Amino acid sequence: MTIYAPTGANTGAAVMVLPGGGYQFLAMDLEGTEICDWLTSRGITCVLLKYRVPESGPTYRDGKRYYPPVPTALQDAQRTLGLIRKSAKEHGIDPNKIGVMGFSAGGHLAAALSTNFAKRAYRSIDAADVVSCRPDFAMIAYPGHIWAHEDEEAKSRDPSDLKLRGDIIVSLETPPTFIIHAENDDTDSVQQSLAYYIALKEADVPAEMHIYAEGGHAFGVRPTKSSIGNWPKLAEQWLRSINVIQ
Repeated sequence: MTIYAPTGANTGAAVMVLPGGGYQFLAMDLEGTEICDWLTSRGITCVLLKYRVPESGPTYRDGKRYYPPVPTALQDAQRTLGLIRKSAKEHGIDPNKIGVMGFSAGGHLAAALSTNFAKRAYRSIDAADVVSCRPDFAMIAYPGHIWAHEDEEAKSRDPSDLKLRGDIIVSLETPPTFIIHAENDDTDSVQQSLAYYIALKEADVPAEMHIYAEGGHAFGVRPTKSSIGNWPKLAEQWLRSINVIQ
């Protein structure tokens, strides 16, 4: 993990950033360092995680969906969140304002961490594995691997059946979540975000979702003519509304 200190006034908040890449590689600039530049400019400490790949989460192998027997990406996310919380004081971080932000496959990982924090997916190593690895809030952008029917034939599946995959089990303890997605995303359909949002609302978890007509996949925070380029402003407003930043 790489820690980026906030520029200007420190809000005390921190965000662990999880780049996408289909669990095959990591988009460390588009969905990593560029995201950290935005967060630190808002007084937020950014922790960029280079989690293990390839095939460390649900992905494709030989043209078919592959589910690894050991979720090493989730292990890395749990471990890192624990390390951040344990060393929070050292880095000027409020241990109650540590969130996670994920893009694409990293969005799935953020959802997995948000719903799988009660028990570590690995044997405890040290004191960092004793503190909670639950994020205090989550921001998820164009996630994949969340909708239960994503592997079914598009012509035969029911797009209105918004059931979650078995590894994503939302509860009242799931943190408040901000979601963004483009309707014309040809890589991860909008049903991925819709399914997660519906599950959050059914569990009475505070959630805010923004669906844009255009934007495609992997838009990050780079300038665009589409209105989807305004999402960072909305995310910042949301962080204020849940009292993460002032």
